[in-house]
Amino acid sequence: MKVLLVNDYGTETGGTERVVITLRDALRRLGHEVRFFSSTARPLAARTVADYTCLGTTSRWRTLLQTANPWAVRALRAALAEFRPDLVDVRLFLTQLSPSILPLLRDVPSLLLLDSYRSICPTGTKLLPDGSVCGERAGWVCHRAGCLPARDWAALSLQMATWRRRLSVFDRILACSEWVQARLAREGIPVEGVVPNGVPSADAHPPAGTEPVVCFAGRLVREKGADVLLEATASLVGEFPGLRLLVAGDGPERRALVRRCDALALSKTVDFLGHLDPAERERRFAGAWVQVVPSRWEEPFGLVAAEAMLRGTAVVASDAGGLSEVLDFGRSGVLVPPSDPKALADGVRALLRSRARCEALGASGRERALEHYGAERQADRMSEIYASLVG
Repeated sequence: MKVLLVNDYGTETGGTERVVITLRDALRRLGHEVRFFSSTARPLAARTVADYTCLGTTSRWRTLLQTANPWAVRALRAALAEFRPDLVDVRLFLTQLSPSILPLLRDVPSLLLLDSYRSICPTGTKLLPDGSVCGERAGWVCHRAGCLPARDWAALSLQMATWRRRLSVFDRILACSEWVQARLAREGIPVEGVVPNGVPSADAHPPAGTEPVVCFAGRLVREKGADVLLEATASLVGEFPGLRLLVAGDGPERRALVRRCDALALSKTVDFLGHLDPAERERRFAGAWVQVVPSRWEEPFGLVAAEAMLRGTAVVASDAGGLSEVLDFGRSGVLVPPSDPKALADGVRALLRSRARCEALGASGRERALEHYGAERQADRMSEIYASLVG
């Protein structure tokens, strides 16, 4: 089958992008002919791996492209004419490609798989500026609450209205988790099923080292909660003198996090590794005892948790959103309340006191990840759905 994957970004810098690239490779191994369409926007200046591209940007002009991107329309029309896919699988399209591309999908079987809140929230987080969860539908409240300045609110309100009018172009709309399915259904998005994200196959990590190592992977933005992890770590170093914290990722909060690290006297404990490609990140995390996912927001899925589980690393994560669905509490990891440094420290402490327990939880988590979140498992599910739509 000829499948065209469509996503705003063609780099390996975000969770959705890694999922799309993983799916592309797994589908190709099954014998499908798969190509990838994205914009030229390159977060963190990473390399684009898409087969077809259109104009994209990470500059302040991005809001205009999000609302209407004529370059995306022209490039996608050409890609459809040249490749002639049997089916189009769309992921993110509201942060670069815009709803302008949707009319092009009327004449080809197409589906939309949502693994974010961007379709119901212009900021994509469903968080208010004070960090609390937003329970309102997108609209004037986005400006009134301080989430969007007036100029962006006008453009993105138009974008959201246009997307809602055109969602009928999709033959099926899916979600990455039951959590997202329920969240979107409450706001009128007709999600018809769930296909969990896939994680590339990986060997189990070697036995954990003698000194405790904790790791974190993610964008350094407030909603990911790296600052909560630093506060928790500060209360652990006295009990575990050899403790190391590895922080993989980059983002606008990095400088503030480094300053906070110095203020907490953690500069000899924490290593800020910057953005790492997946292979290098797995190499650096191989001997970790615990991976922490301290998200403030309701993660739609929790890809880094699934990646840690597949590696065989025990996980301590916020009990919010899709994370509580991905983890099997007590068997593959520990769930704690979000935005609570003390609770997070207690959860990590309970594991660091026993390397054997970390190894046992990691082994159980790996079994769960192989069964539910392996790339081949996702590719099989998607192949069945593609066949039903094309047929």
